[in-house]
Amino acid sequence: MQLIEVTIDSLAEVGFVGTTLAEIAGRAGVSPGLVAHYFGDKDGLLEAAFRTLARLVGVKLSECLVLARTPRQRVQAVIDAALGPENFDRRVGTAWLAFWGQVLHIEGLKRVQRAYQRRMLSNLRHDLRRMIPGEAARSLATMIAAMIDGVWLRAALSEWQEADSESARALLTAFIDGRLRELARSSVPDGSRAASGAEPHLVPRAEDAIRVINPAACCSAPPGCCASATMRSPSSRHATPASPSRRRARSM
Repeated sequence: MQLIEVTIDSLAEVGFVGTTLAEIAGRAGVSPGLVAHYFGDKDGLLEAAFRTLARLVGVKLSECLVLARTPRQRVQAVIDAALGPENFDRRVGTAWLAFWGQVLHIEGLKRVQRAYQRRMLSNLRHDLRRMIPGEAARSLATMIAAMIDGVWLRAALSEWQEADSESARALLTAFIDGRLRELARSSVPDGSRAASGAEPHLVPRAEDAIRVINPAACCSAPPGCCASATMRSPSSRHATPASPSRRRARSM
């Protein structure tokens, strides 16, 4: 465990390139041969350190789940564990950044990252399915996981100026509660919604979503047709054609 802690210290202070077996051995007061004996090489040591950090998040999640009583609280437990104060610590956060930077290049780190992501998605989907339909649960779980990583990464790259643990968790909490309310409204039958006087909730079609993101994708016809269709006024689209007598009168 001492070598793991020293590895995290080294990553936080001198980065991935500077974290060599010799560097770690010197910090730990042991020979490089001893480090190689236990971990094989630098990649093996880094994998062990990355696995340790991921395991700590899992331990934190288990502690949070013990206190959760509802599916919504269990979803919150995933957020609180992943965005806990310990993960916004400069030392630990810098080590996470170093690992993420090498995930695509070191197979051992890739395995740890995949397991970490699968576990998070599995936990989110399991409890979201108890609140919303299956496909919606899968979609929302993916959004939550992406937001967790994105909010944390932005905070780390800003050197922890953009967000802290509390504000990051508050952002995710507000997002999830908002999405669950939207999904709950959309599940109400139209007749019940009309009877209650509630404003109808329209679920956008896929092509509408694309149109919002990219106005140029509003139709597949040649360029200019979308603009001309948009610029026509409602009155011009629904005007009644003039009768023959009126046309003759105008020509005279």
